[in-house]
Amino acid sequence: MDKRIHPLARDAMAYVLAGGRGSRLKELTDRRAKPAVHFGGKARIIDFALSNALNSGIRRIGVATQYKAHSLIRHLQHGWNFFRPERNESFDILPASQRVSETQWYEGTADAVYQNADIIEDSGVEYMVILAGDHVYKMDYELMLRQHVDSGADVTVGCLEVPRMEATGFGVMHVDEKDEIIAFVEKPADPPGIPGNPDMALASMGIYVFHTKFLMELLRRDAEDPQSSRDFGKDIIPYIVSNGKAIAHRFAQSCVRSNFEREAYWRDVGTIDAYWQANIDLTHVTPELDIYDRSWPIWTFAEITPPAKFVHDDETRRGSATSSLISGDCIISGATLNRSLLFTGVRVNSYSRVENAVVLPGVRVERHAQLRNVVIDSHVTIPEGLVVGEDPELDARRFRRSENGICLITQPMIDRLKSS
Repeated sequence: MDKRIHPLARDAMAYVLAGGRGSRLKELTDRRAKPAVHFGGKARIIDFALSNALNSGIRRIGVATQYKAHSLIRHLQHGWNFFRPERNESFDILPASQRVSETQWYEGTADAVYQNADIIEDSGVEYMVILAGDHVYKMDYELMLRQHVDSGADVTVGCLEVPRMEATGFGVMHVDEKDEIIAFVEKPADPPGIPGNPDMALASMGIYVFHTKFLMELLRRDAEDPQSSRDFGKDIIPYIVSNGKAIAHRFAQSCVRSNFEREAYWRDVGTIDAYWQANIDLTHVTPELDIYDRSWPIWTFAEITPPAKFVHDDETRRGSATSSLISGDCIISGATLNRSLLFTGVRVNSYSRVENAVVLPGVRVERHAQLRNVVIDSHVTIPEGLVVGEDPELDARRFRRSENGICLITQPMIDRLKSS
C-alpha cells in the first residue's frame, strides 16, 4: 500500500497524560483529578483528547493517571471499554504504580511515559502522540502525524496562535519562516512573535508527536540525567531544539470545525472562571464549540437515563428552562432556569430560580432557592431558601467566590452553613 494513502494514525499510540491535580479549580479537584472534571452536560474533560484520538483513527491509547485517580479510572472503565485486542486495538489505564522503583511515582510528564516504556515498545507502534488530558478542543491528529513524517522532524509540537502578550503564561515556540523551532521559552515576559505576524505568538498545546524509537532513546538518556526534572516542556523539547529538529504544528491546520464553528476552538478550563464560562458558552444559540457535530462525536460514558422532565404550569410555579442545556434524569419541578447547564440527575424544586449556573450530577435544589452565577459540585443538596449571587460579601464568606464573581458551592460548604 502507498504510504501516503495509509493512515499514519493506525501505526500510532495516543498517550494521554492525565495525572495532574488542577489545583486552580480549587475544591472541584479535591476528590478528582482535573481530567475527570465534568464538562458539557455529559462528558468529562479527558473525553475530548480521547475522542480526538479515536476520531483521528488511533486505535491504541494509554492513559497515565496519578492524582486522586479513582473517579477518572472508573469513568474510563465505564466509558472507554469498547476496544478489542482482536482488532489490533488497546486501551490501557496506567496508574503510577512504582514499576521502575519501589519509591518512585511519576516525577514529571516525561517520566510518566518512561515508566511505561516496556508497554509502549511491546505495542509495536511506529509513532507516539503525547497528549494533555485536561483541555477542551477538537483536532485531527492524523494531519499532525502527516506533517511530522513529511517534515522529517524529531518532534512536532502542537501550537496555538495567540496574541503575543497573552502568551506569557505558556511555553512559547520561537520559529523561523519554515516553522522550525529555534528556541523554546517557558512563560516569557516578552514572547517572541511569529515571522511575518509579529503581534502573534505560538504557544505550546502540550501535544507532541515522535517516532517511538527516537522517543524511547531520548527518555532513557533523560532518566540518566540527575539534573533533569523529567518534563517534556522543561527538558525533552528544549534538548531536541538544541540538538535535533523540532517543528511547530499550528492548531488551525488540524482543528476540526463544523459549519457552525467560525474559529479554531481550544480552552484550558483550569480556573473556576474559565470552567464556568466554557460551560455557559454552550447555552448560546450558536456556541463557539459545536458539541452537536455528528461527524466528530465526543465519546463518553453513555448512561442509561430517563428523559428530562418539566412539571407544574401555574403562574408562580412553572417548570421551565430557557437558553439552557438539561441532561437526562433531570426533573424541573415548578422552578425556573435561565442560561444554565444541568448534568445528569439534577432535581430543582418549586419556586426556585437558577440562572447562569453550571450544576454537576446528582444535585438537589430545594424550594425557594435563588441561585445565580454558580458552579455546584456533584451531589450537593442546596437547602430551602438559599440565596447566592446577590450579596458578594456574604457569598465570599460562605463559598469559594472567584475574581469574576462566580461562586463554587460544595457539600462541605453547605454543611458548615447548617452548623453555624
